[in-house]
Amino acid sequence: MVGFPFPLGLISSITGYASLSEEFHWLASASIGIILCNIVYRLTRLISLLSFEGYHKLRKAQRVEWNNRGFSTVHAIAVAFSSFYLLLLSDTFHEDHRDELIISRRSTLSDTTLGISIGYFLADLGMIFWHFPALGGLEYVLHHALSMFSIFLSLVSGKGQIYILMVLFSESTTPFVNLRWYLDVAGKKNSNLYVINGVALFLGWLVARILLFIYFFIHMFIHFDQVKTIFPLGFYSLLLVPPVLAVMNLVWFWKIVKGLIKTVSKATHSQ
Repeated sequence: MVGFPFPLGLISSITGYASLSEEFHWLASASIGIILCNIVYRLTRLISLLSFEGYHKLRKAQRVEWNNRGFSTVHAIAVAFSSFYLLLLSDTFHEDHRDELIISRRSTLSDTTLGISIGYFLADLGMIFWHFPALGGLEYVLHHALSMFSIFLSLVSGKGQIYILMVLFSESTTPFVNLRWYLDVAGKKNSNLYVINGVALFLGWLVARILLFIYFFIHMFIHFDQVKTIFPLGFYSLLLVPPVLAVMNLVWFWKIVKGLIKTVSKATHSQ
């Protein structure tokens, strides 16, 4: 099939020429991500109206965030499962599976996962700007912008997808973050579920956003000869963006630890 360059010179220098089927796949995946976010947003509102009697009593801003966290939870679960499968269960990124450099490996599923994630980040970032700062401050804008930029570069170039999938797997902590918020808004901060979720969030964050990032940097150091073959913008982005995300994860982890200590101490005192 005849390929043709992206209109932007920067993208053309990254991809060279992309086939029509590849371009369609990328755009379709991102569009599906946006559409699914819209569908889940509306389903969350409908289900909440039918099953949670306190939903209609929430302020308008709270209802918007309630629904927004619904589609962020679904996205997190979907990309975490997809990343787990691609990294550990499939042969795509196994060291000895094929001769191709691990930094250059991709598959239809990995492209689809990255495309859907771009759609999610576009939808969520749009809502953050529209309701700013109700759905998150500048740190969320920075996190989403860096994530979307990195995913986009990896998708259109086919380089470094193994590292993007590692970072996407860290989204597995998002359902615990959202459940914590739901329980807080529902007035369940004194429940056992709130305490259990706090412990699960601490452990999940430690594994998926601290230890995994340590492994990420070790893996990148071991394969640095391959990392250096990435085009300049991708190479420097890989050197700069993950450390910024890692620092943000450490800051949020410290807040989680303080919150967990406060919650456990309060529950122990009550008993």
